[in-house]
Amino acid sequence: MRDKLVRFMQGRYGVVSLSKLLVGVGLVSVVLSMFIKGNLFYYIGWVAIIYSYFRMFSRNVTKRAVENQWYLDRTYKIRCFIAKKKNQMTQSRTYHIYKCPSCKQKIRIPRGKGKIEVRCPKCGTSFVKRS
Repeated sequence: MRDKLVRFMQGRYGVVSLSKLLVGVGLVSVVLSMFIKGNLFYYIGWVAIIYSYFRMFSRNVTKRAVENQWYLDRTYKIRCFIAKKKNQMTQSRTYHIYKCPSCKQKIRIPRGKGKIEVRCPKCGTSFVKRS
């Protein structure tokens, strides 16, 4: 059965970022339509889901790749911001992150070392902080 699915999907575009977004928007819209009167969200949701499946099974790979690249270009700043915040959250568990008072360079200090003197690698300013 798996081989049949693999053969069926050969030459087709498959699941990418834009298709995942469309499915998510479609599902949220359909669920939202249960709580809001009117059929607008219901139809928008199903159109988004159907279009995402059309994209997944499409054999016009170049056109789908251009559409996906357009989406990735438009969401680049948002995705970088989210990745940066996620990285900061993981680092904040094991490190304190301070800014140098003179040059505003971010400096990472390991937690649990008590009061330590920190020397900025960029400008050489020394200051005392709790870790």
